[in-house]
Amino acid sequence: MSGQVSEANLRSKMEQGMNMKDEEKLYKRNGILYSTIMSPPENLDALKDLEAREDDVTLVAYPKCGCNWMVGVLRKIMTTCGYTLPQIPLLLEFHPPDAQKVVAQMSSRRMLMTHLHPEAIPVSFRTNKTKMLVVFRNPKDTLVSYYHFTNNNPVLPSAKSWDKFFSDFMSGEVGWGSYFDHALAWEKNIDNPNVLIVTYEELIENLFEGVKKIAAFFSFTLTDEQAKVIAGESTFTAMRSSAENSHGNFASVIFRKGVVGDWKNHFSEAQSKQMDEEFKKKLSGTKLGAKLKYELYCQ
Repeated sequence: MSGQVSEANLRSKMEQGMNMKDEEKLYKRNGILYSTIMSPPENLDALKDLEAREDDVTLVAYPKCGCNWMVGVLRKIMTTCGYTLPQIPLLLEFHPPDAQKVVAQMSSRRMLMTHLHPEAIPVSFRTNKTKMLVVFRNPKDTLVSYYHFTNNNPVLPSAKSWDKFFSDFMSGEVGWGSYFDHALAWEKNIDNPNVLIVTYEELIENLFEGVKKIAAFFSFTLTDEQAKVIAGESTFTAMRSSAENSHGNFASVIFRKGVVGDWKNHFSEAQSKQMDEEFKKKLSGTKLGAKLKYELYCQ
């Protein structure tokens, strides 16, 4: 395994999920839920020994904040700059121990990605000053996207109902834990020169500028024309179409709508107010809170 995952491999994981009871699909480790099929304990145990490199291109995102979209953008930036990459990079926590050994031997520059909470990311990323691109999305649309994802992805338990999933999300009882815990942890790192936090919404608004900012952060040199081409090829529609070739039927699970404001079709007034109160309690007055433009996108 070279960091690639075939459609047959994905299909195998999906079939495994279809034959497993929902209550067995997640397990708790250090207070956080993980996928039994994709991130078993042996994967997380082995990750502790992963040696990050200063020139690794690392993408971090809470689930359904735009991770797969940004994988595509980063791939285009790196291939434009002459790098050859595996077809589909897996989340670090999806790599079994033997695959992690392969990752350790990969030539630079490697592209790595994870949904892990910052405190669960191997310490070598901090000690080796590895640069990390962190993508966040407004919590209401994140919740909606996660709800549909968990219902369409056999490796995760189906949401019993919208109301139940809303409650689980708000209490952090979903895969990879609490959105707000992730946000607060990254807020502590927002001024770290090795961390660049971008939002899904700002990338939707101006992907060309986003591509230039991301390339510069990782010290990739792009002309404006190259950045324009990458942005044009990286719209949500273009990415979903491309994913149909690389991910097969799973593309529609990963890339659903890609819009801002879909939460209005799902939230009750009481749920909207509950999220507003939680956001104010946790992120009001923070730099990340301001960056998320909550009043614009969530009210």
